[in-house]
Amino acid sequence: MLTQSNPGFVKLGQLLGKDTLFDYINQFGFGTKTGVDLNGEGQGIIFDLNQVGSVELATTAFGQGVSVTPIQQATAVSAVVNGGTLYQPYIVKSISEKETGSIIQKTKKKKIRQVISKKTSRIMRHALESVVAKGGGKSAYIEGYRIGGKTGTAQKVENGVYLVGNYIMSFMAIVPSNNPEAVLYLAIDNPKNTALLSSYTTTPIARRILLDIIDALDIEKQEGEMEKDLEWTDIPTHKVPNVVGKSVEDAKKKLDQFTIKYSGKGNTVVAQSPEAGENLEEGGTIRLLLE
Repeated sequence: MLTQSNPGFVKLGQLLGKDTLFDYINQFGFGTKTGVDLNGEGQGIIFDLNQVGSVELATTAFGQGVSVTPIQQATAVSAVVNGGTLYQPYIVKSISEKETGSIIQKTKKKKIRQVISKKTSRIMRHALESVVAKGGGKSAYIEGYRIGGKTGTAQKVENGVYLVGNYIMSFMAIVPSNNPEAVLYLAIDNPKNTALLSSYTTTPIARRILLDIIDALDIEKQEGEMEKDLEWTDIPTHKVPNVVGKSVEDAKKKLDQFTIKYSGKGNTVVAQSPEAGENLEEGGTIRLLLE
């Protein structure tokens, strides 16, 4: 499937040339096992350099004609966003003694190599955030949490022939994009009854998982995120003003874009929820405590 970004990647591949492109592919660990602590790891499929002509260079540049494993993908993207360092992935962080809980074996972080510079990594984090705020990943946008990501569409092969209408749709996400704490890789094998675009299939699901990740890692909201480009289906959001200390009449004027629910008796607002400064969808509910 030829998406809008693919011609751009073909051009980049041509500018880099096959030697430089395949050097980066090797540097990021594609085509070799990562050494993760699981049995049966695959190494993926990458063209031999001496077999690469103009067609192979073009298809490799945008990802068709090659095969990589999810753990290779997550490991490489982690290097892209962490400052450029490729680390060996692992599943088991530590092994503890059952009765005492004392750690008897702990996995040490193992650096493989520096693949790209910190400056390039910073540029890539910005680019990935722009995909979610401005591009095909908008359904994964979570206000205040700076999500980065990239959609993917892989046409499946059977007996050496590309299948028609049979794809693996994927989305790779990072959170927060300016200082990543987690990488998420989500793939759906041959989704049915939907548009064959990852921006429709994977990103809404990724958003729900990212919300769980944010909660589990206690990631705090922050300012400085890219503003999302709204689509016609999006509900605009507005910053909640401070109406504490205001009369009911004044509060209603300031909150005319929201739905108001009151509790308590009196004519003065003594508390509000959400608090001032929070972003809330137009028509969303604000609760006011009166006294």
